[in-house]
Amino acid sequence: MAGGDLAETVTPFVEVLYGQLLARGVQYFLPGSHLENRGFLPRVAGGIVFDADSETGLRFDWLGHRYELTAPGGGFTEHQERLLRAIGRALAARYELLIDPRTAAQAPAIFSGLPEDRFVSAFLETGKFESAMSLAAATDRVSEAIEVLRISALSTYEDKRTSSGALLFGSFPDSCHSPPTRPADALPYARELTSIPSFHRICDGLRTIALVDGDGLMVELVDVQEWAEPYSAFDLPVPTARRYRTHTQATLCGGHICLVLTPNGEIKIFGEGVQLFNFLDGRWHLTDIAWKYGVFESAIGRHDLAHRLFSAALNLAEQRRGALLVVLEDARKVGQLVSSRDLLENTNAARPGAKDQFHYLLRSRSLMELSPLVLETIAQIDGSIVLDRNGNLLAFGAILRHSLPVDRDEEIGDGGRTAAALGASQFGDVLKVSEGGPLSFYQKGRCVWTL
Repeated sequence: MAGGDLAETVTPFVEVLYGQLLARGVQYFLPGSHLENRGFLPRVAGGIVFDADSETGLRFDWLGHRYELTAPGGGFTEHQERLLRAIGRALAARYELLIDPRTAAQAPAIFSGLPEDRFVSAFLETGKFESAMSLAAATDRVSEAIEVLRISALSTYEDKRTSSGALLFGSFPDSCHSPPTRPADALPYARELTSIPSFHRICDGLRTIALVDGDGLMVELVDVQEWAEPYSAFDLPVPTARRYRTHTQATLCGGHICLVLTPNGEIKIFGEGVQLFNFLDGRWHLTDIAWKYGVFESAIGRHDLAHRLFSAALNLAEQRRGALLVVLEDARKVGQLVSSRDLLENTNAARPGAKDQFHYLLRSRSLMELSPLVLETIAQIDGSIVLDRNGNLLAFGAILRHSLPVDRDEEIGDGGRTAAALGASQFGDVLKVSEGGPLSFYQKGRCVWTL
């Protein structure tokens, strides 16, 4: 069979295969959405081209086909649309490499590893996936770093999980940091490093991280707090967990990307001054934290109160401490949700050995008067914190009334906490922190988002 005939035979099969890969990628990162192939059209080179006139969902052209993507909620956020572009761009570049043997031979590593890692990389470093040639010529630093952290997650040191991290130097101007000098014997930040026993001890990811240059070489070890110091006075776009505040600040300028393997075995990726992705429970999650925080802040109606509650919830999630934070729409209905015995305003004789003996410590206090650490401490007490719209503390450690009765003497498990969150959300806005790490926002009897 002639080469041209072979190409004509293989190309339709490859197009079908890549259409399936597109569908899998979309379903992986946007579960619940529905992707439909609307048919053929003249070939569009490169990545996804959106139809600006689409009124519902997203309509786009990709690799000679018209697609339509819809979601149960009816719309997609800016970062979800950007991720869809990244998936299409990464697959289109690999497709072009696959059908052009000359370029494919230059970059066989591009077809290795998990495709989801490549999609994350295409989201973070768009330029490297603009074309087959740019993909073949560049080192995929993000995917390499992810693989290092994946392997590191399987390691322990003195019976403890290892933590690690890397800061990928960005390509945008940064007045505070000059491009790093490359030592003559610099090593690639790649999986081979994990075979060196001391690698996991030279950068713990929390205080020290590896600095990786534009070609993927580990050129320096940096103190992340020292690196982020020039940005310490800048406001972050959204609240972040206390432990990773400096990691977030480190990415505010210059297009730097910070990847961290946490002591909990989770991989976090920071960029643009926010956490963009995390790898938890065996899969990647797009955090979309700016949109989610915006929804929560709008519901609360007060920036200071929303910021304080969201920050506390993130810190509790990082500590793997379950909690329930309830802000009532109408404080006069608190009696329908909380028993009178659990209300701080109750001045009846306290029960010996019961937590209401401590009510006097927090009675008539506003949440904004409390130290964040005090808030996080009382939030860990079995039960819920209940507030009014002005941030006044109405109850803590309260067992809420909901459809699934819970024994007062038992800990509230995550199933009970979810039922309590759904019930309480009929009365106001609820943040639920699961002991496994996820943070969820409930409103009007449904889960609005999970982070």
